[in-house]
Amino acid sequence: MNLKEIKKIVGGLQRHLFKNSNSFSVGMLKSHFKGAGLQFKEHQVYQIGDDVRFIDWKLSAKTNNTFIKTFEEERNIEIVVFIDFTESLLVGANNTSKLQAIIELTCLLYLLAEKSKDRVRTIISFESIQVLPPASGNEGLSLFISSLEKLSLINKEGRVNLQKRRDASVAEIKKYALLKSYVARNKEVVLFSDLSELTNIAELNKLTYKRNLHAFQVLSPIDIKGKAEFSISAFRKNKVVTAPARVGKLSSEIKGKLKKLDVSERYLEDFIHEML
Repeated sequence: MNLKEIKKIVGGLQRHLFKNSNSFSVGMLKSHFKGAGLQFKEHQVYQIGDDVRFIDWKLSAKTNNTFIKTFEEERNIEIVVFIDFTESLLVGANNTSKLQAIIELTCLLYLLAEKSKDRVRTIISFESIQVLPPASGNEGLSLFISSLEKLSLINKEGRVNLQKRRDASVAEIKKYALLKSYVARNKEVVLFSDLSELTNIAELNKLTYKRNLHAFQVLSPIDIKGKAEFSISAFRKNKVVTAPARVGKLSSEIKGKLKKLDVSERYLEDFIHEML
């Protein structure tokens, strides 16, 4: 996983979000992840292009200048990242598995959360549910990576273990119940999955209508082309992973917001674009 590339993208995103010092929406991914409210910061002399809604007419009437009020957003957001592991996440393109892409995207959120003074709680649905405590920045990265190592999903070099077996899986009803609980508590929930094991479309469909659930379907070219099944014998001897032929076409069955990320494309930038 290329953390250097992720940090470079984070820097570019921060410059994009924070270039306007008068903006009152200064949090990461500002159109979706909103803070608890606005707090007055200071008065500034009005400049052409400033929002006239924030002109302080009473103060301006007492002086020879026109002043505007500036605000900063109160930051107290817990972003919940839900990683729904399926064995087909081990497939990908261009030496990047879908699981690796999800790991990189989660790391990106930890780094962004540090900049915006938010925290990320990651939930890993593997053989059981692993709920990590909220954290951000390097603390969050260390916690997340060490948890993946303990599950043997990655090795000590941070590379995805493409031979990892899953001896059990979490019941779909349990995953949905957990997702619902965080959505109901008005947490900003980011779901990463390829949905290859999805059976209850109706239940997911209800959740994708929620404003604070951001569902991302991570796909490989095989999914997009609609292959019914594919062999990953190169990863695991004589093992065949089966994925429903509809995996790449679920957006037509899901009526709410379901966003696609193709690992053969620039998925980090696509993720940012979808969230802004």
